[in-house]
Amino acid sequence: MKKRAAALCGTAVALASALTAVPPAQAAPGPAPQGAAAPAWRKCATKETPTLQCATVEVPLNHADPGGRKIGIALARVPHTAKKSLGPLLVNPGGPGGSGVALAGFVASSLPKAVAARYDVVGFDPRGVGRSRPALNCLPGHSDPVRPDPVPATPALEEANLRRARAFAAACGRKHGDLLPYIDTVSAAKDLDVVRRALGAQKINYFGYSYGTYLGAVYAKLHPGRVRRMVLDSVVDPTGVWYENNLQQDIAFEERHRAFMTWVARHDEVYGLGTDPARVEARWYAMRAAVAENPAGGVVGPAELEDLFLPGGYQNAYWPLLGRVFSAYAVKGRTAPLVEAYRAVGAVDAAGENGYSVYTAVMCRDAVWPRDWGRWRADNWAVHEKARFMTWSNAWYNAPCASWPVEGLRRPVDVANDKVPPVLILQATGDAATPYAGAVRTHRLLRNSSLVVEEGGGNHGVTLAGNACLDRHLAAYLTDGTVPRRSSGDADATCPARPAPRPATDAARHLAPPHPWPLPRP
Repeated sequence: MKKRAAALCGTAVALASALTAVPPAQAAPGPAPQGAAAPAWRKCATKETPTLQCATVEVPLNHADPGGRKIGIALARVPHTAKKSLGPLLVNPGGPGGSGVALAGFVASSLPKAVAARYDVVGFDPRGVGRSRPALNCLPGHSDPVRPDPVPATPALEEANLRRARAFAAACGRKHGDLLPYIDTVSAAKDLDVVRRALGAQKINYFGYSYGTYLGAVYAKLHPGRVRRMVLDSVVDPTGVWYENNLQQDIAFEERHRAFMTWVARHDEVYGLGTDPARVEARWYAMRAAVAENPAGGVVGPAELEDLFLPGGYQNAYWPLLGRVFSAYAVKGRTAPLVEAYRAVGAVDAAGENGYSVYTAVMCRDAVWPRDWGRWRADNWAVHEKARFMTWSNAWYNAPCASWPVEGLRRPVDVANDKVPPVLILQATGDAATPYAGAVRTHRLLRNSSLVVEEGGGNHGVTLAGNACLDRHLAAYLTDGTVPRRSSGDADATCPARPAPRPATDAARHLAPPHPWPLPRP
């Protein structure tokens, strides 16, 4: 959804593997309808996906001027192998700012073979992202350590963080001012329809995670008759776009961070941080105060520490790693594990810079944000009183929108829809990045939708991650459109959450993300 786009748009986790292009070796493309040029697919195989193909589709920068400037949308597909195809399954990992080209291979290999065989699984980089051209990078080095403490406990800290946010917004305007009016969700949804035409499909199938759920819902609003099947996993609240959603996220991430504290306390025999979650939490904040005074290795200050621990709010698969480095620092006084983990999980690389640039561009353009910093200050201090883990970190992440060089659109899309075919929604009750209430609202707004809930789960992105119950619902829907129906209550079906991870003293095997794409900040 919005938070740090999957690598945490600003807490970037590396993409699984780079696509390696080889010379074109594909039959000449057939004609595409309605004037959209068919993609010229070329092989771009990876070790994991030997049948992968890549292409670029041109779309108008400004869809109101279809004959004007064109930009390129990068695609990657795993072709269907069954005799009868159900057409393209477009997949998106979220963000905004998340690259989808690596997602095609993951989805195609993770679905049951008989299901994947019937689809051309197509990943895409939305406008401005990754391999699409032009790609945004507003201010290289913006997230380099050590950044100011996010909690503005003094006027000097507030001013330092404000200067950073304003500098980023100004740099984006100088460097990409011609693009910023057109980097938004509606334009991205219109791009998808150009892609649909280029693929020669009368209808698309769509599978979106996090912010990708909002992009899918907007596409369905614009083109309800062009959707065959749509899966929305970990759903953005479309009624809070985007200022209010971020404040609600802060509270949800506080609960998730405390769940991690409880897990660490439960495994005191491994981590040695105490059996009382409140005591464990106090030691975490003592660690934060210590790195604020003396950044670990000259690299990890309080902002970087929050970047490192934020992935634990998205996926509990990170907990063993985070518990280990927390213990190493707080119990043994060792800084090296903290620095190593930050560089592997929290540090921003070039892909993260691109992701954050697109994230801000979409967030700030999609809707109106307060321009009065006094409003931000009051709202975020009020939320900080209840949720101190990441309220101010999140505020500064979005603060460029207070001085963005392009005005936000005054009418965010109302995604209410009774014309689209049944949509399958999947959601964990304890999801922090996209809180559960947003899935319930989306379920009600998409009148024919079906909601499958992971009871007691807290991870973000719940399908194709090991929960067999959820994956059975996903496979049944993609096979023949089957959705569960219940006459009362919010959920049409429920699945138990997977067990929490076991602790581990070896962090190396916990450095890779559970999914091979960046953690979505929504």
